[in-house]
Amino acid sequence: MGIINNKEIKIYYYKSSGPGGQRKNKKLTSVKVVHIPTGITAIGREFRSQVKNKKIALKRLEEKLKKLNERKRPRIKTEKPEYAKIKQIEEKKKKSEKKKLRQKINISF
Repeated sequence: MGIINNKEIKIYYYKSSGPGGQRKNKKLTSVKVVHIPTGITAIGREFRSQVKNKKIALKRLEEKLKKLNERKRPRIKTEKPEYAKIKQIEEKKKKSEKKKLRQKINISF
């Protein structure tokens, strides 16, 4: 494979569950691949064949490692436009007026 070094992974085989017949339930067809340095795991258990499931699991692990190594672009801060600030203040004033109407009226003579 491209990124994956065989010394850095550990492969586990286990019995799968779900649809697929008696073979899937009795044989060790599911594959779990663990990348030891990072602890990332990938599972393949769609097929009744152990070889196909192993290929899928290795492919998924490779995709996860590629995603892990991608650099995230830094976020560029943007400022709110002036019209948006004014609109927000107006909305707050409207809400404040509405809440003032809910207060109890104090009538004293």
